Amino acid sequence: MTVAAVWAQEKSIVVLYENDVHCAIDGYARMAGLRDAIAAQDTAYVVMVSCGDFLQGGTAGALSQGQYVADVMRNMGYQAVTPGNHEFDYGTERMQELLSGIGAPVTCVNLCKAGAAEPCYAKYVMQQCGDRRIAFIGALTPETMLLEKYAFYDTKGAATYDLRADSFHTLIQQATDEARREGADYVVALLHVGEMTQSMGFNSHLTIAATRGIDAVVDGHSHSVVRGEEVKNRDGREVPVTQTGTLFANVGKLLIKDGRITTELIPTAEIPYENARVKATTDSVRALMKSVAGKVAGSSRFPLEVTDGKGNNSVRWHETNAGDLVTDAYRHFFGAEIALENGGGLRNDIAAGTVTYGDIISLLPYNNNICCIKATGAQIIETLKKCTAKTPESDGSFPQCSGLRYTINTAGHTVSDVMVEVAGSGEYSAIDPERIYNVAVGSYYRIGGFYNVLRDCPVVTAAPTLCRDVVEQYIRETLGGIIPERYARPQGRIVLVDK
Repeated sequence: MTVAAVWAQEKSIVVLYENDVHCAIDGYARMAGLRDAIAAQDTAYVVMVSCGDFLQGGTAGALSQGQYVADVMRNMGYQAVTPGNHEFDYGTERMQELLSGIGAPVTCVNLCKAGAAEPCYAKYVMQQCGDRRIAFIGALTPETMLLEKYAFYDTKGAATYDLRADSFHTLIQQATDEARREGADYVVALLHVGEMTQSMGFNSHLTIAATRGIDAVVDGHSHSVVRGEEVKNRDGREVPVTQTGTLFANVGKLLIKDGRITTELIPTAEIPYENARVKATTDSVRALMKSVAGKVAGSSRFPLEVTDGKGNNSVRWHETNAGDLVTDAYRHFFGAEIALENGGGLRNDIAAGTVTYGDIISLLPYNNNICCIKATGAQIIETLKKCTAKTPESDGSFPQCSGLRYTINTAGHTVSDVMVEVAGSGEYSAIDPERIYNVAVGSYYRIGGFYNVLRDCPVVTAAPTLCRDVVEQYIRETLGGIIPERYARPQGRIVLVDK
């Protein structure tokens, strides 16, 4: 054996990973720069992978239907990518178009056309690192069929695509076994499943417990910060699972050295390297965005918040001042009695100071249109119950509201004291279950997620106006460009009790 061959065997393997970037494009240059710095030392083979939710969630995705993000990722040189649920926000066909242009192998073992036996993408991606082989197996939470329902069914309700909920773990196991037979020395699962159990009963820990032969799990979806937690697999062997958080807070580093696997998270802001080519692309994208997003809508002396200051999406489990302002804008647009917005649709805080159109896009990045529907009081109550069933756990279906007040009993998972404002008077009376109310909502409330209660409600008006444009107009015209002090803090529309 030559000296060069011995050296090749001794080199370690580094897998850099990210998840739930949600259009935070500035982090890509640092991640690629870290890859370059490690590779330059010539002591490790370096691989880069992504665990989904990159095409949407911020201005770069919203302004280009994901194209700007795909353009940046095409310069990264990823070895494997698995899609997240938000890759489907523009429909499955648009997602496939964008993924075909990022220049990286895509793996998703459980996405297939309805009725098809074979998946749309590779069951796994095999990467050669010297004389060792790593198989990356991608899998996406079947809950996506509820969260992005419009991407999986046609207008008549017939299924067009499937995520194989009934055989999810079996498909992952079969792919693992196939990769091992092909000669994989290591199997790393790239999951977009999450740490918390979802409505359909999946989480990454349950996936590990149901399978064998996977050496490590790089996860996404729940935006958790997990440096490396050991979970026992079907054989009782401990398997590390890790997640980087969201918005490029961290870059993950999985190290394979002397047969051992360790994981760590590196704060992206502390990475001192940048890849020049990727940086040039993100700079170009930022210049394109500025021409549209730089328009000033108004100003605020206080931040409009969807997080709790620690990066946690508090808008998903209690009232926030951003939720109050957005739903007020919806209600004002139609002169409706009630307005609702799901907390998962509100993505980023707006800092105190000048409020630009780009800030509003960042708050409301999804291309949902505003509409006004007719719903009975009973349907509204049922929607509130359904969408707060997990409170105080984080849940994107949590309803921010205007024209309503209600109380959530977090111990009993019940909703009570549902009140409706009387003709904009500031006075409230008990909701009438039999009365029909005009309700302003985003289109997502009617076609996606957990809102089947409202799905068949009659539409009064379906405006072509995007929800974010309604909010921009409300700030600029109705509020005169200055967000008033009443929005400095939540207004007490939603009360949480534990009894």
